[in-house]
Amino acid sequence: MRKAKYIIGLGIIAFNSYGQIKDSAGFSFSVKQAIAFALENQNDIKNAYIEEEIAKKKVNAMIGLGLPQINSSFDLKEFLELPTSLIPAQFFGGKPGTFAAVQFGTTYQTTASLDASQLIFSGDYFLGLKASKVYVELSTKAAQGAQIEVAAKVSKAYYTVLINEERMKLMEANISRIKNALDDTKILNTNGFVEKIDLDRLTVTFNNLLLEQEKVQRLLKLGTYLLKYQMGMEINTPLTLTDKLADAKFDFNLSSALEKFDYTKRVEYNLFETQLKLATLDLKRNYFSYLPTAFAYGSLSGSALRNTFSTFSTGYGWFPMSLVGAKITMPIFNGFQRSAKTQQAKLSMQKAENNIEFIKKTIDLEQASSFAILQNAAVSVENQKKNIILAEDVFRFSKLKYEQGLGSNIEMIAAETALKESQTNYFNALFEAIITKIDFDKANGNLK
Repeated sequence: MRKAKYIIGLGIIAFNSYGQIKDSAGFSFSVKQAIAFALENQNDIKNAYIEEEIAKKKVNAMIGLGLPQINSSFDLKEFLELPTSLIPAQFFGGKPGTFAAVQFGTTYQTTASLDASQLIFSGDYFLGLKASKVYVELSTKAAQGAQIEVAAKVSKAYYTVLINEERMKLMEANISRIKNALDDTKILNTNGFVEKIDLDRLTVTFNNLLLEQEKVQRLLKLGTYLLKYQMGMEINTPLTLTDKLADAKFDFNLSSALEKFDYTKRVEYNLFETQLKLATLDLKRNYFSYLPTAFAYGSLSGSALRNTFSTFSTGYGWFPMSLVGAKITMPIFNGFQRSAKTQQAKLSMQKAENNIEFIKKTIDLEQASSFAILQNAAVSVENQKKNIILAEDVFRFSKLKYEQGLGSNIEMIAAETALKESQTNYFNALFEAIITKIDFDKANGNLK
């Protein structure tokens, strides 16, 4: 299966499994299965595969130029007026220096021919054939780059949905806590133990939580749509995510980050290397253009000359003609075009070499920055986790004091607000850490 070889690091099982877990409820995907689905259905990937096939067909077309070229033709003419030629009149006893108009030929002339040629040597052809194969390599690298981009986009969209699902769960827990407090306050207000303003404050807090819940629901729905779009899935197809947010790891190896990096792990570097190969071949092609081109040819034809429309009638002969030959062309002078093209090719090589040095520096920067950002993001996630635990304890204690008449509901609402803020900060930090981890893996050529 041609496309399967492009699935980077997913494995055949992960690649094929998504077709086996679709049921009446829709699809259930892990992040790897979602990526595998995208690599089969996403439009950019499909076009990348097509581009590679186009490149292969161009190689076949280039190979065909070096194979025998055979053509046939059939030409039927009816002369409404025979062509006129002028010959010296003295041939017919006329006055010297004058000409007589005569018509030669027949009304119908038919020619059938078969021509063949074979390229023997051409520097342009052999270098062009090599260049076309390198072009296939370039298309393959471009397809791999498209796969990595799709894998990154699908991963980010997948974890965005997981984060919003967790936010929904915590939002429901927050609403449940405030709802219990609100119900208790209603009873206390009815019995005259708390003022109505206390009840109103909790009611406002509860209503704000409901509005925020609706906002998160919309974000969750929008994130799911985006994930399906990145996967190349129909937007209304039911989709369940099987991975858990707790499974997300932010491990990074400091020693490996300090080691000398193998740039060939990055498809961008390989693309620039391939472009340098093309530029080098283009320069060689210009040098080879000084060499001669040789080819052999042959032709076999027959002509039928008739004054009646009887080209294929028996009893009338055809006049055969055949030839074989060989031709060598040697360029001598073309107005300095070759020199100008050679200089262009040299400059293109310099540009390709500069691009390779540039991509190295770019990769170095991406690795260093993504490593530093990931370190900060991992620390931030851990700190925000601790803040949530503290905020939950503060809210629990404030609620207990309020229920025992030792504290105000203002204190409890402030604690709830702080808890919600710590949860928001945690999810923001978690989202940043996940995105940074994906970018870190991509920068190090480990995104599969």
